[in-house]
Amino acid sequence: MKNESQKINEKRLKSLFRDLVDIYSPFGKEEQVVDYLHKYLTDAGFRVERQQVQGNRHNLIVAPKKQEQGGVVFLGHVDTMDAYDFEDYGWREKGDRILGLGTADMKGGCAAMIEAMTIAAENSGQQPAAALALVVGEEEEGDGTARLLEDYFFPWAVIAEPTSLRPCLGHFGYMEVLLRTSGKRRHASLASRKENAVEVLLEGLIEIGRTVGERRPEVVYNIRDLFSARAGFAVADRCEAWLDIHLPPASPAGEIAVELEEVFLGPPEKTSDIRKTFRIATNDAGYDLPARGPLVEALREVFARMSVAWKPDVFRSHSDANQMWAAGVKPILLGPGRLEMAHSPEESVSLSSVCRAANIYANLIDVLSRNPGQP
Repeated sequence: MKNESQKINEKRLKSLFRDLVDIYSPFGKEEQVVDYLHKYLTDAGFRVERQQVQGNRHNLIVAPKKQEQGGVVFLGHVDTMDAYDFEDYGWREKGDRILGLGTADMKGGCAAMIEAMTIAAENSGQQPAAALALVVGEEEEGDGTARLLEDYFFPWAVIAEPTSLRPCLGHFGYMEVLLRTSGKRRHASLASRKENAVEVLLEGLIEIGRTVGERRPEVVYNIRDLFSARAGFAVADRCEAWLDIHLPPASPAGEIAVELEEVFLGPPEKTSDIRKTFRIATNDAGYDLPARGPLVEALREVFARMSVAWKPDVFRSHSDANQMWAAGVKPILLGPGRLEMAHSPEESVSLSSVCRAANIYANLIDVLSRNPGQP
């Protein structure tokens, strides 16, 4: 137990990780990677449930016979963003660094969790007490986790998002905001700033950006999409923007939402026919878990056993953890890779960190199995 390198099969883990990265699995097209993992887990002796999400899209769930509605679930999502380059999205090695779509977010974490479950089953001769859920749809709608939560409840979860292997007990909240302006289409030579849907929306965006910078510097604000009607040689009659708003756990989300709405809508323009819309399409609360509880204590024991410094952190993005928290689950995010590498053309992760993650997960399963007070 003291020699963590003996806990996992690094050659097997690397082979699994390579196969996952080489299977293209963006949102909506996860069928091939799910089929591969179903066979892999079944061949390893696990009892695997295919939980239908939509059409041919399924989650994979490995749960102990006596613990379908309790305990700890190790959760990972198998979908990725769309490829930046459809000819060159797969596995590439540069020394210890592995490049490719989904390496950091989060096929490295999924492979590490699967290897941890596999080695735990081999060492004990039975299916581990912890559950494993490999879900689809996280990168777009989170429909895989939503479907999981319809049939299962787990008091605790470990989610393999890229956290540089720091345990994230806190998580940012998230608001997805739609801004829309609409007016009348007219000839381009008759353009007026007050009657141009694009101009009015841009002015609103500038004011929102200024408000966030001056009043709420702790908020992470991103203009994700911006588009208008294709008007040709004319004034566009509508314009839309989608905003990502990431909020620290203790932020007054309601107050911030009202502030941004007031800034965008502003006072009525009596001389303008432009109509403005401010709509919060997604509103997921953040959270901040206390550094106690059975899973936290078990994880601290693992870190001490492996001589890893205990440095809890806060996850700054949006993830399936927000949904799980809303459903009463207490999620801890812990995975290989750095968040800043996710969703980038240069996405990569070190193979050693993936192996390290698998060792942590395997040790955690071991500690939980030995502790009668496990969650």
